[in-house]
Amino acid sequence: MSPPSEPPARSLSAPGRSASLDDWLGYLESIHPAEIDLGLDRVLVVFRRLFRTNPQVRIVTVGGTNGKGSTVVALEKLLASAGRTVGAYTSPHLQRYNERVRINGTEVCDQTLVDAFDTVEAARGSTTLTYFEFGTLAAFVVFSESGVEDWVLEVGLGGRLDAVNVLDADLAIITSVDIDHVSFLGDNRESIGFEKAGILRPNRPAIFADVDPPRSVLQQAKAQGVRLLRPGDGYQIAQSADNRPGSWLQIDDDPTVISLPDLGLPVQSLAAAVVAIRRLEPGLSEEVIAEALGDLILPGRFEQLRREPLIIADVGHNPHAARWLCSRIGAVRQPGQRLLAIYGALADKDVEGVVGAMSGQVDQWFFTALDVPRGLNCSELTQRAGVVAEAGICGCSGSVQEALCAALAMARENDIVLIFGSFFTVAAARDALL
Repeated sequence: MSPPSEPPARSLSAPGRSASLDDWLGYLESIHPAEIDLGLDRVLVVFRRLFRTNPQVRIVTVGGTNGKGSTVVALEKLLASAGRTVGAYTSPHLQRYNERVRINGTEVCDQTLVDAFDTVEAARGSTTLTYFEFGTLAAFVVFSESGVEDWVLEVGLGGRLDAVNVLDADLAIITSVDIDHVSFLGDNRESIGFEKAGILRPNRPAIFADVDPPRSVLQQAKAQGVRLLRPGDGYQIAQSADNRPGSWLQIDDDPTVISLPDLGLPVQSLAAAVVAIRRLEPGLSEEVIAEALGDLILPGRFEQLRREPLIIADVGHNPHAARWLCSRIGAVRQPGQRLLAIYGALADKDVEGVVGAMSGQVDQWFFTALDVPRGLNCSELTQRAGVVAEAGICGCSGSVQEALCAALAMARENDIVLIFGSFFTVAAARDALL
């Protein structure tokens, strides 16, 4: 964990309500010396100035290493289908900051965010906040002023010390626990699981979406009297018969069998969202659930951007996500199809682990530099990834667009071009193609 930061001198003036959203985002990046500074003390101070009492709403907090976004978007749509007004707060965004704050599935407008930023700025006084902390409090302001009934909040990093954890979850979901952000959370599943389990609350329901929770999560749940529902212990997930696409779900104390569609999203995430809705809105029928999930789309998650050749984008950026991506590619890949992979990464990611996990499927690698803070340049990426890349490496491009052009020049119509490794990688590809 990073050491506590000293408050910087407030040399910049807040942009004000007449400024643009970009002006505010630039300001937010400048007012705290660290991009990540885990801890709840500063956030709680400002939160109590904004809210004299906790908002009287229903709160679902979603944490985990991977699968959070899929769980949030599924639960968001299910709650709306139950007639609830739903606010969803997620991070990071792909192309617009507004993606992070949604009400009933619609991104809020620039002015709504600017007004909320100005409200948080007035409340914080001399207290410094990181970009994420400021945005989290602003999302709370937006939801409160809009009269939203259900707040679905995605943890940004960890859980115990993440800004969203200033609110007590009525229901908590931990999607998965694996190795990522080791400098903040630790280098093993037990220490990371302890941080993720910080979103649990005594005697309140919780779901663990994966099949193998660390002992630290189970111990935290037991100590707090939390009944932790998980696959094989609380509900069951099984593949549909006759190798048909999709799966089915049955909760142990619920006779209803619910169909889960094959959407290119982690089935465990969809199942967790359905288990949650059956706890929150037990009267919601399986027909309504099936309809709500039927056309679910999450940009950047196994997203098909083009056909002939098939171009798929995925924001998987750690070995756990890469293993899922590799299995997913294997399930859709046809005999004779080559996989051409475009990969760009941030410097603090396990490049060797990601490339190693994907190497069994990749026929040609196209590495790309990322010209963003913490982005790996070509020489560093090639040196680190080349150690474990089993397939041929077709050089390293200076941008995602250049790598995409090189891959498409080599691709046949029936090949698959995969773009992955970072939100920045996928965002650049979507900009180029869409």
